[in-house]
Amino acid sequence: MEIIRGSTHFQLGLDKLEQVEHLFEMNPEMIGVAFVGRSNVGKSSLINSLFGRKTARISKTPGRTREINVFTFLIDRGDSAEPLPFFLFDLPGYGHAQVSKQMIKNWQLMMGTFFEGLPNSVAIINIQDARHPDQKVDQQFHKFLEGSSLFTAVAFNKVDKFKKQKDKAALEKKKKELFARYTWVKQVHFVSAENSIGLPQLEQAISAYCLEQYSFQTNS
Repeated sequence: MEIIRGSTHFQLGLDKLEQVEHLFEMNPEMIGVAFVGRSNVGKSSLINSLFGRKTARISKTPGRTREINVFTFLIDRGDSAEPLPFFLFDLPGYGHAQVSKQMIKNWQLMMGTFFEGLPNSVAIINIQDARHPDQKVDQQFHKFLEGSSLFTAVAFNKVDKFKKQKDKAALEKKKKELFARYTWVKQVHFVSAENSIGLPQLEQAISAYCLEQYSFQTNS
């Protein structure tokens, strides 16, 4: 099973609360994955590496994208079975210093509505910079998820930048801390969008989750 690169299609951009609410009303059993992270952690590059290089637009000004971009993508199940479509959400980045207070407020309102309405059949991939993990804004983001039952994975991106063994050891320690602190974090991945470290494992995790949810809904 694998994500079919190039199968991703843009559906719509959400920038109003009513649009978010309407999407969930129309798709109460949607299955998929949502990517979210601090601005400038390589979220768009990681999405493009997994789903196809033209999926997410890479902005020259981090933190300026304020829409929730909604896509669909296909997973190849193998064994001559028909590929299945799932949802992909590219969420606006958080915590960028150049963003105005009003934009921050809008982000909080949008994201509050999004995470409150998101069904458990959509997994969260929280992308963080491996060199600067678990920043204050990352901790603030996890307050949105506190007490939720959403399946959440943390992907530490840019591990290719590590030059010393002590840096990797520190990240392993941080991994254990996240599992202890956030009960909703079920997986932690060390990845690099630049040289594909850990991407096969993350892709398999996404595919397995989506197909597991599909099987559960089909057999219910």
